[in-house]
Amino acid sequence: MSEEKKCAYHKTSVGGQALIEGIMMRGPRGAAMSVRLPDGTIETEYKDVKPWREKNKFFALPLVRGIVGFVESLVTGYGYLMESAEKSTRGLENPPEEEMSKLDKWIEAHFGEKMMNAVGVISAVLGFALAFVLFMWLPAFAVDKLTFGHLLKFHPLFEGIIRIIIFVSYLAIVSRMKEIKRVFMYHGAEHKSIFCYENGLELTVENVRKQIRFHPRCGTSFMFVMILLSILLSSAVVLIFPSLAEVKRIIWIGIKLLILPLVMGIGYEFIRYAGRHENVLVKVLSAPGLWMQRITTQEPTDDIIEVGIEALKAVLTDNPEDDMIK
Repeated sequence: MSEEKKCAYHKTSVGGQALIEGIMMRGPRGAAMSVRLPDGTIETEYKDVKPWREKNKFFALPLVRGIVGFVESLVTGYGYLMESAEKSTRGLENPPEEEMSKLDKWIEAHFGEKMMNAVGVISAVLGFALAFVLFMWLPAFAVDKLTFGHLLKFHPLFEGIIRIIIFVSYLAIVSRMKEIKRVFMYHGAEHKSIFCYENGLELTVENVRKQIRFHPRCGTSFMFVMILLSILLSSAVVLIFPSLAEVKRIIWIGIKLLILPLVMGIGYEFIRYAGRHENVLVKVLSAPGLWMQRITTQEPTDDIIEVGIEALKAVLTDNPEDDMIK
């Protein structure tokens, strides 16, 4: 199919995730992970998995499906990330057995896989702890130090502003790291590949390269929508129950954690709606998340685009109508 013979634009149900030297795509046929191996080849592995919401009708209910989807993306996404890291470094910097110390050999023999699993669990726990400190505790602590008297009833708004500043600053700082920048390039390739298919163009490097890298169904947009919804819901709770403005911040943080599932549920429904509609409301509310993608996505090189194309092809059906958002 040439560019001149492109089909009408359609929005697909395909989504993805940038990995280490790879991309995971999820579509009607399941999921697939394509990774650039150290020898330069691309390995694509098809994952015959079903979303959790398809395994239980309760998980597919509005609001509930957003919470379930968020938890699922954390669990499965972390697994794909670790797997891509292993594949992309396979055979690199492995010292010959004779150069390993006796202690190294003993650890490898007795705790090899278990050690890697333990490191993964510890990393995940530390990641959650860092997220809690940066985005829950620090904003609440800062508000305690910066607000006075009658302004306390506005502390959810102040917390939200501080959280946005921390969120944007954090992403801007980590995006300067060489490894993270490369992951963001794969993120850009994921979006551009999907846009190419949605525009009815043949999946070639040249066609993908021409697409924009900012997609309304991106996880970055979801995170930003969650922050905005958190501000609105927290402010509403304090307006309805004014006494909450005076409670200890540790109690307030607990209340925020209880509100979080509702925030995730509503946020998912909005992103789902935004993926199907184009109107003024959607454009206004999606704008901050799309702007944030200028940080979380980078223009990919052709070799990275090739990985995105291979991952996308692996999850597409033979009939484009089956790939469209229902």
